Amino acid sequence: MGIADIKSTAVGVVGLGLMGSSIVVSLLASGHRVVALAPIAGEKEKASRHIADLLRHANAAGMLAEGIAPCVNRLQLVEDYRLLAGCRLVMECVIEDKHVKETVYQRIADAVSAATIIASNTSAIPISELQVLVPHPERFLGVHWAEPAYITRFLEVTCGRDTNPAVGQFMLSLGEAWGKEPTLLLKDVRGFITNRLMYAVYREALTLVEQGHITLADADKAFRYDAGSWVTMMGIFERIAITGGADYIEALKRIIPRLSDRTDVPEIMQRMVDQGAKGIHNLTGLYPYTEASAKQWEAAFAQFNKDIYELAARYNAKILVEEKEINVSS
Repeated sequence: MGIADIKSTAVGVVGLGLMGSSIVVSLLASGHRVVALAPIAGEKEKASRHIADLLRHANAAGMLAEGIAPCVNRLQLVEDYRLLAGCRLVMECVIEDKHVKETVYQRIADAVSAATIIASNTSAIPISELQVLVPHPERFLGVHWAEPAYITRFLEVTCGRDTNPAVGQFMLSLGEAWGKEPTLLLKDVRGFITNRLMYAVYREALTLVEQGHITLADADKAFRYDAGSWVTMMGIFERIAITGGADYIEALKRIIPRLSDRTDVPEIMQRMVDQGAKGIHNLTGLYPYTEASAKQWEAAFAQFNKDIYELAARYNAKILVEEKEINVSS
């Protein structure tokens, strides 16, 4: 099964919440026929409206080469698992509950062929634990997206203990065909790559705030204007390579022993959960919001995602290497 084969057939997406709907739009933008399945009663109508909004945003951002109409024509919104029968790849995007996922996998497996790849968008449950729930674990893996899926270059592919390595390589190639710069987690670990990196940052920053060393706002500024000034162009190891590694050795010796290794949930975050805080979505969170400011943040973030997508393409690592080789040879 090559890239051209799967792109000429349908891809299924089961679970049409915020992330699932965003993935649907990304797949449509890439030229797929998509069978989008709403597993929860009443979700189909809400998802239809949300996908329509996302398609309009994707089109305004220049992400739909053919415009909206061809994408709509390639989309099938359903509630019947049997309509996944023609899919060569099915993405699971339901809640992070193993029992719920097991039921969903059973219904997907009953509908599709043994050759179908089943992928989970989980960001919390190890793939090796999930793949035992399907009849063909060698064709099961993790494909973790970032929001909004259709305008970010992030895609994290994770093979479980029993995943056929060829399936992982195939998903990497497919991710590149989707315009992503996918990563492959070589060993399945809880949290995968990006969550383990970011939660280490969250733990340290929240600990510094709780201990009175810094405010939330200043922690955000430090991260935004230091790492934020270079991280779209290069990764952390590329940064070390460019700036020189000698100074990092002494810094690592001094700082690592003093970093937080706490295992509890920081009180600030627990308080947010207890309050049901969802930031701009319900005007309750780490910062105060009004309806007007929430809308401004949402609009600004949408525009920023478009800008960053284009900036990342402009400073793509492969392009920089090619330009460097051209400069050296000339």
